[in-house]
Amino acid sequence: MRTKRTGGHHVAEDLAAELGMHWAHEAAGIPRGVKPVKRQWWLDFEEPIGLHDSGDTGVALLSRLPLTDVTRIDLPWQECQWRPRLAIAATISIGPQQVRIFNAHVDPHATVDGQLAQLEAIATQTEATTLPTIVLGDFNTLSNQKCVETRQFFEAHGYTTPFPTGTATWRTTVLKMHADWIFVRGVKIERWGVAKPLNVSDHWPIWAEVAVE
Repeated sequence: MRTKRTGGHHVAEDLAAELGMHWAHEAAGIPRGVKPVKRQWWLDFEEPIGLHDSGDTGVALLSRLPLTDVTRIDLPWQECQWRPRLAIAATISIGPQQVRIFNAHVDPHATVDGQLAQLEAIATQTEATTLPTIVLGDFNTLSNQKCVETRQFFEAHGYTTPFPTGTATWRTTVLKMHADWIFVRGVKIERWGVAKPLNVSDHWPIWAEVAVE
């Protein structure tokens, strides 16, 4: 969001304008003047936002349908204090049917227990609605154990996903891991995939076609 590394652009706003879509964004609230701590070597490639950059990062939702009841969800974060983690939720209406959508960005530096604590914060919000629900985003499940635990967590809450555990969605020059997921409850995923030809990020975009009763 208007950082030096984005050339001063508000990426969500600009994309929505180009695509003719509605959008919602919540800024992370990065502490100013706080120097990042040493991270895992395979995450050191992530370009940090400058210590005194006036911009920020965060999470966003873009939709061709209006977004209502937009909610910010702060996730408990301990492992990397300079990068707060959060999720955003909003409701869309498809004809008479409403669907609640959650987009999350879970901490890659957290232990399995730390990530599960963040998922619990999301689940607190998902359990507060009776609407069909879609939970998606970058869960940073950068190990097999984290993949298994995250999948089991959502399945225990009544969600399903068509993505086989271990589906590569994130890569470096030497590593390919399953970081991104789409979980649904009360709707049906008819088709899904990973857009590997697109190389605009260290993540390959994932997609799903969802049918609502």
